[in-house]
Amino acid sequence: MSAQNTFHPTVYLGTGGYSDTDMLGTLYPLGTKKTDFLSEYAKHYGAVEINSSFYAPLGQKAYEGMLRKSEAKIKFAIKLHQDFSHTLKATPEHAEAFIEAVQPLIEADCLAPLLIQFPHGFDRTREHRLYLAKLADWFHGYPLAVEFRHASWHIAQVEHSFQKFGLIWCSVDYPQVKGLPNSRLLFTQSTVQHNTAKRIGYLRMHGNNLNWWDAMSASERHDYRYTPQEMQNWAQAIANQRQHFDELYVFFQNSTNAHAYYNIAMLREALQALQFQVL
Repeated sequence: MSAQNTFHPTVYLGTGGYSDTDMLGTLYPLGTKKTDFLSEYAKHYGAVEINSSFYAPLGQKAYEGMLRKSEAKIKFAIKLHQDFSHTLKATPEHAEAFIEAVQPLIEADCLAPLLIQFPHGFDRTREHRLYLAKLADWFHGYPLAVEFRHASWHIAQVEHSFQKFGLIWCSVDYPQVKGLPNSRLLFTQSTVQHNTAKRIGYLRMHGNNLNWWDAMSASERHDYRYTPQEMQNWAQAIANQRQHFDELYVFFQNSTNAHAYYNIAMLREALQALQFQVL
């Protein structure tokens, strides 16, 4: 690994999804049709997190359409369907179908990590540990980021297991409310252990809306705009660990009221000042 890769990693910035009409007038010029959102999005950001795949499986044609509209200029992180994370009804065949569907992204070198987000009820029981081991096996060879909402997973033993198996720990900035883990930045991939070309990190920015549990919708839950100082603090936290990753994907979930548009600009400026390549 070159010194340049070690000390000048790439940070990809983007949002959770690209279809929020709250971004009209900021990211999307007023009057932009929803069918043109992705084309406009790709002019500004280097990656996007696709969340619609959580609610309904997407086929190859859907991903081919995304590649066309983005002109294959950005990376796509794909959230696994809820059968993998919430109902736990997924099978090896479901995993094979998912991998088959994203082949267009792989062939275009536009696949960012796959994301599985486990709910708060997915605690660290023996049954759940065994399920996670199966899941890791189904997606072996593909970059898989795992987010745990239950604090029982946030322990050194799990971190060591991630390092051993080459899984990506999904770091999250959560509101500091009871029932959610503490926010932190953690990197678990090592080229020494897995001979991987790149060590990848993943960070989801949920904001600090203290009304998290009482919010009536995801949009309301993410109604929070970070301050410039908060973004500067996160930029410094990323810089403090720059030797541990080659690529970091940062996805802002707070597109409500266009908060993400302003926060991405803040973080981009702060990271560039710290000599990061920011896409």
